[in-house]
Amino acid sequence: MKLPRLLACVALMLPVAAAQAGQAPGASSLREQLPMDSGWKFALGDVTGAEEPGFDDATWRALSVPHDWSIEGPFAETNRTGGAGAFLPAGVGWYRKQFTLPADYAQRRVFIDFDGVMANSDVWVNSFHLGHRPYGYVSFHYELTGHLNFGEGKTNLLAVRADNSAQPASRWYAGAGIYRHVRLIATDPVHLDQWGPFVTTPQVTSNHALVHVQTTVFNESATPREITVECTIYAPDGRPVQTTVSSPQTLATGKSAVFQQEATLDHPQLWDVVGPALGPSPLVPRPSSPVSQPLYRLSAKVRSGEATLDHALTTFGIREARFEAATGFWLNGKNLKLKGVCLHHDAGGLGAAVPLRAWERRLELLQQVGCNALRTAHNPVAPEFFDLCDRIGFLVMDELFDCWTVAKNPHDYHLYFKEWSRAPPTSSRSSYLAPAELPPLIPATT
Repeated sequence: MKLPRLLACVALMLPVAAAQAGQAPGASSLREQLPMDSGWKFALGDVTGAEEPGFDDATWRALSVPHDWSIEGPFAETNRTGGAGAFLPAGVGWYRKQFTLPADYAQRRVFIDFDGVMANSDVWVNSFHLGHRPYGYVSFHYELTGHLNFGEGKTNLLAVRADNSAQPASRWYAGAGIYRHVRLIATDPVHLDQWGPFVTTPQVTSNHALVHVQTTVFNESATPREITVECTIYAPDGRPVQTTVSSPQTLATGKSAVFQQEATLDHPQLWDVVGPALGPSPLVPRPSSPVSQPLYRLSAKVRSGEATLDHALTTFGIREARFEAATGFWLNGKNLKLKGVCLHHDAGGLGAAVPLRAWERRLELLQQVGCNALRTAHNPVAPEFFDLCDRIGFLVMDELFDCWTVAKNPHDYHLYFKEWSRAPPTSSRSSYLAPAELPPLIPATT
């Protein structure tokens, strides 16, 4: 079962579909995700013409993202961020990255994902303006197809301008710049929706679980295609336990279709907030690292005839959750008291570009003192935070905005809420976790 993100009390992050490209047993590697964290140039202050490929950035600072330039200081009582912003600086920062792509990418659809840019970001590729997004806490997604150069020696330029100079804009420290991960995604012209499929578990008992899968497929090829979606569910130990194949649908050029599938699992392993002792650093990058909670994976393949055109992996947990007016919250048939804390998206002196180990250590310590629930105050946090909560065993109230149309600060999100609060993603919870950051949930098998 999947509860809405904006549930009045608690939204359990666990079954939120996290479509992660990777190789499940028997899946061909068609969708590619390329980390784009390294090789950036950075300049503090506004610059004219920095989105142009021919701009000279030789004197710019070389760095990797995630990067929060505000935490670097200097601290000053005169900084407009004020005490809530730790008296740290705000302003405009520019980022530029050159990259090349293989020649065969010219036949693919190419996208760029940002997990978070603070704030009022504008993004260009090869001087083409991809878009603007004011909110710094959500992931967003642009298509680069049609604006790229391919082949050896043919470079591309990605440029990002982030502007948080209008202050005070927050009641807590927000950070500045490209402070979360970035990745490039390449797919077939017939491909899954980004951040899909969408998995829910509407019926759960200790004996059976109904798993519902909603998959959206786009046909951006030049001809109509007859499409089926094949879904295989893998148990927490990596064994395939169920496979379903959808009825075929014909997709016209430029159209999409939604596929609905269901599977029943016997004696499911239920996700819970009570897990085995974590021990020292269980989720640091070690292939043998254990996972505390039983998490399943769904492998979704888009097929046309015998050809597999796209595939994605979605991690999900199986549990039954409900609220009762008289007794409160119930998880897997047990009345559970929510013992929680609020967490902001930064890590104190580390700033807003929080290393994975910092999140992990916080969650370890909170679990040791009996915490089982978290509130993201007051906005979505980094994707790896939610992944850790799923793995370790925390319920999460995932707040989306601090304010709606009523101001709490002169330059906060009330300025943009009416226009942007229902804007389509290009924005959602991103699903990417680099192989170097977390071990795979499915063991390598043949």
